[in-house]
Amino acid sequence: MDAKRILFITQEITPYLPETEISKICRNLPQGIQERSREIRTFMPRYGNVNERRNQLHEVIRLSGMNLIIDDTDHPLIIKVASIQAARMQVYFIDNEDFFHRKAIVADDEGEEFEDNDERAIFYVRGVLETVKKLRWIPDLVHCHGWLSALAPIYLKKMYADDPSFAGTKIVYSVYADSFEKSLNKSLPDKMKQDNMTDKDLQLLKVSTDFATLSSLAIQYSDGVIQGSQNINQKVSEFIERENKLFLPYQEEESYIDAYNEFYDKVLNTKSK
Repeated sequence: MDAKRILFITQEITPYLPETEISKICRNLPQGIQERSREIRTFMPRYGNVNERRNQLHEVIRLSGMNLIIDDTDHPLIIKVASIQAARMQVYFIDNEDFFHRKAIVADDEGEEFEDNDERAIFYVRGVLETVKKLRWIPDLVHCHGWLSALAPIYLKKMYADDPSFAGTKIVYSVYADSFEKSLNKSLPDKMKQDNMTDKDLQLLKVSTDFATLSSLAIQYSDGVIQGSQNINQKVSEFIERENKLFLPYQEEESYIDAYNEFYDKVLNTKSK
């Protein structure tokens, strides 16, 4: 087996955030895949509750300094990096004062989900992809974890379709039980149309911007789907069946790294439709 480059785009990783199903998988999976002779890069947002001093984050000046335009507003992109010494693994952080300096991930102290979660998701995904381009590191496969990464598949297949940095890149999306209650801003499709997407591309979001629809959009534009949680949203589960994508059912903790690694090969060896 040739060594392949795997890019992980994740919503959260421990020890930078408390342990959850996603943060534990996204801490252990990249290390396990790297130990199986793959080359990896791993990204997460630099939320305000990530302790920079304790975790020894530092800015990567050569990667920072770009502005991303979302809904006609410029947002500076700052890239930081830290190392998990025990894993011999670096983690890159997407940072921006407008979107990620609040001391929470997706909702405030009262549990009220942020009104700009749609723009935060766009900024995060575009920030990762632009940074990967600057790194001049071409991934063979991108594995997305958590709904904040759900826009990555459509951005890769549409906005970045002709970019040499992502030519032939395959996409895997993991579906978790990480739902949100309040639908994202209804103007999300209009904001994405400014990134060279059409009404046809965004047909699902024209109907709804709830969790099930956002997850379905990610699945629609992915080459393979993994059930990351034992129980997932029923509508999402039905959409997976209808789409007939390469699919890996839920895997137990002791076996998932090997199962995912084999699944990557299956996806990489399948011709794109």
